[in-house]
Formats: sequence, C-alpha cells, structure tokens
Amino acid sequence: MTEGQTKVRLSGSAVLWRRGAAGCVEVFWVRRGEQLRFAGGFYAFAGGRVDEADAALPVPHASDPACVAATARELFEETGVLAVDGAERISAEERAATRRGLLEDRGRGPGFGAFVQRHGLRIEGARFPFAGRWITPPQMPVRFDARFYLVELPEGQAAEVWPGELSDGEWITPAAALQRWEAGSALLHPPAWHILRCLALPEAQAHPDNVQPLLADPSRAPWKLPIESYVVQRIEFQRGVMVVPLRSETLPPATHTNCFLLGEDDLWVVDPGSPWQEEQALLERSLESLAAEGRTARGILLTHEHVDHVAGAMALSAKLGLPVAASALTAARLGELQSGVRIDKVLTDGEPLELGAARWRCLVLPGHTRGHTCLFDDVSRAVIAGDLVAGVGTVIIDPPDGDMADYLASLHRLIDLGPGTLYPAHGPVIAGGVARLSQYVAHRLEREEKVFGSLRAAGAPATAAELVPGAYQDVNPALYPFAERSLLAHLLKLERDGRARRDGSQRWALA
Repeated sequence: MTEGQTKVRLSGSAVLWRRGAAGCVEVFWVRRGEQLRFAGGFYAFAGGRVDEADAALPVPHASDPACVAATARELFEETGVLAVDGAERISAEERAATRRGLLEDRGRGPGFGAFVQRHGLRIEGARFPFAGRWITPPQMPVRFDARFYLVELPEGQAAEVWPGELSDGEWITPAAALQRWEAGSALLHPPAWHILRCLALPEAQAHPDNVQPLLADPSRAPWKLPIESYVVQRIEFQRGVMVVPLRSETLPPATHTNCFLLGEDDLWVVDPGSPWQEEQALLERSLESLAAEGRTARGILLTHEHVDHVAGAMALSAKLGLPVAASALTAARLGELQSGVRIDKVLTDGEPLELGAARWRCLVLPGHTRGHTCLFDDVSRAVIAGDLVAGVGTVIIDPPDGDMADYLASLHRLIDLGPGTLYPAHGPVIAGGVARLSQYVAHRLEREEKVFGSLRAAGAPATAAELVPGAYQDVNPALYPFAERSLLAHLLKLERDGRARRDGSQRWALA
C-alpha cells in the first residue's frame, strides 16, 4: 500500500433468504444508520469486517474461514439469526441475551467465539454458499474486500434489527427491492444491486443456489456489469444516477471529483473534472459501455468553474461532439479566467432537464462560487450537489467569488425543498439531505461565533491570519491558509451584519 491509499479491510456479508408466504424467495435487507461514515443510509445485507477472533474460529468446508466466521457473527449481532449447527439447542431467550451482551461488549468481553465453543456449536461452511467478492473502489474513504454468502433462514428463527448502527430491516422480494431502487427511495451499492438482480431472475425464484455462478462472477451477468479484478467499475446508486470518480487536481483530503452521468436513454455528463488522459479514457470507456446499451451522452453540464470540475470538459466535448452547459455567472467567470472552456448553453435557475422518469431542474445556488449550480430531482428529491456540500473534507468559501451569506441562503433554500439523497462532487453519497444541510447551517453559524469571539479576544484590530488560531482551534495548522479564506468570508458577513468593521490596512475589529 502506497502513501495516501486507503487500507482495504476484509469483510463478510450474509444474503439471508427465506421462502415467503406467497412462495417467492425473499431476502432480509437492512438499512444502515445515516450517521455511519461508510454507506450511511444505504440498504445492504448484514455483515461487517473480519476481526482477529474470527480468524481463530474453526470453520470446516469453507474456502475463506475467517470471512465465513465474521459473516456468522455479524448476522447474529445485526439480525439475531444464529446460522450454526446446534443452534436449535439455544433458546430464543438465551440467543437474545447473548446478542445483547455482544453488542454491549463490542470486543471487550469473551465474544462470539467463546459463545460458540461453550455450547458446542459449529460454524459449518456448507451453510454459507459463496455469492461473490467485491472490492470498494480506491477513491472511497473506507474500503472493503467483501465476500458475500447465501444463508437460508434456519427453521424456527426470526430476523430482527435492533436500532443502533442499523436503523431498520425487513423481508422483501428482490423485485420489490429493485423497484424501490428504481424510484430512488432505496440506495444500493453495486454488490447489493447485482445480488438483487440475480435473485430476481426466474431460476433464482426456484432456488437461489441456481444463480450462484452468476452471483460469484458478475462478469457473466446479462446486464454486463463491468468489473476488473473484483473492483467495482460502474456505480449506479439509483436508476439514472451513475458516478465515475475521476482523479483530479482537487484540494485534500479529497483526491477525486465525482463525475455524474444522469439520465436513462439520454445522458448529461456532470463535472468531468480530470485533466489527465488516463482518467478521461476511463470516463470515455464508461460512456461507450452505456452507449452499447442505448444510453447516449447528449451534453456536458458544469456546476461551477473550478478546475477540478471543468478540466476534462473540452476534451470530452471534442471527442463526442457534446455541447457544454453552465450558469451565466459560471460562463462569465470561465471567460474572465481565460480557461479555454467554451459554454454553448446557458442554464437558468429552475430550468428543467427531463431525463426519463426523473425530473431534474437546475438550481443556481451561489456561495461557494457566484454561479454555483445544483440539480434537483422533483421525483426522487435527489440532489447533484457540486461543492455545496462535501462527502469528505469541508467546503471552502473563498472571497470574492465565495460569499458566506449567499452560501447560508443557498443551504436554506435547498432545505426548504425537502431534499433526500445528496450526491456531492467529492467523497461518498450523503443520505438524509435535510438533516445534513441543517448540520451545515449550524456548523457555519457556530464557526461565525468563534470568529466573532476571536475578534473580541484580540482586543485590537487584527488581520484575518492573526484571527485564525483562535477561531479554528480544531483545525490542523497546516490547513490555516485554507481556513483563513473561509474566516475572511465570515468577517465579510459580520461586516454586512454590522458586527465587525475593517480599516484601510485590512485589519478587523468589533463594530
């Protein structure tokens, strides 16, 4: 692992299934809490990372014993299902008490292995047919080398989620789960999407093991999900919202810009921001794959003028003959910067982009830049957020193009629309849009008061740089130059509000 790469953690997940009342195969999926760093708000299957104790457990007839042991443990902790030989000897009351103890101990007590050994139970690998291996893409802040297993619900047991890391769980047919993904009401990562697609096939309804080869090797899927060395290549979180993360010249801790491909038959390419040919080629290959399915790019849309959002726009435009669209203020700023980016279509606030079942419309939401634009889907209430929010790091408001008062007003405007999923340009997807945007507002106002407090503590007029240590005590000093720009934005807002003033030498004091 080279410097800057994210460690890949081994994990296991259980695709728990049963035969429902109507005779259909149902799976038990869980919804991860929105507060979680990894996949918060997403639907998934019970599972988690492998720990040292898992590796010590004997698991006969398993090619990856530690992963199977971790899957059995996580399945028990997250759903209460004990998929081991001899489980029928353990009463429902003792299972519940043991599960509660494991969740409370969190590795401090004797653990799942001691429970298994004490009761003479056995984790049998044959109970866990292999259902695929997937590796999280390298640009994500948390990465897993995940193994999936089909697990039939043991007779006499029931699955139940206790709220905590998971917010809820339910039995559902694969077809119904995919319908919710299509509508944008259930976020899925590619492994869960692929598994549900396989289990929705008629042969899987006869018995899930019938599609085990397809589960284990997604390259054989009829929908041609492209993979390379187990690493996910296509990411479609909801129907018509695909992301191709591209390495870009962005600010740390981010390393990539999320280029979004929006639409079904007709696609808009949002923020192709990499200047490097190998990254541009990756995007072109993704578009070629989609074109083979009848999904064709029709235009390029830029959320704003920063280089990590526009660097690849002209190359893609020339390659595919695509027009480039942006807001009027973004177009003007690109001209001022002599960026070489040509804007063919000016977007107006509220302008619709009808792409299949989705109803996207442009929202000019200034603050990060004067012409910053987001896209809002009136059907799923999803938001292509650009740099209004960040899934990793923070949004810098850099005057004069950045304006803190405008930024807060834009956050409030979006909150009033009741957004659901936020798709930021940097970092992972954010579920629970209203709550997250409200946190952003609260954080900025709290920081404003810290800036005001630093101004008051200075006692005498001070420069923005002199005020940074007092207002950003929680920030690494190496980041003070970036913090200074946002602090200046706060000072300008305080000046506008009549709470601060500056002299001719750009020193600041209380008004």
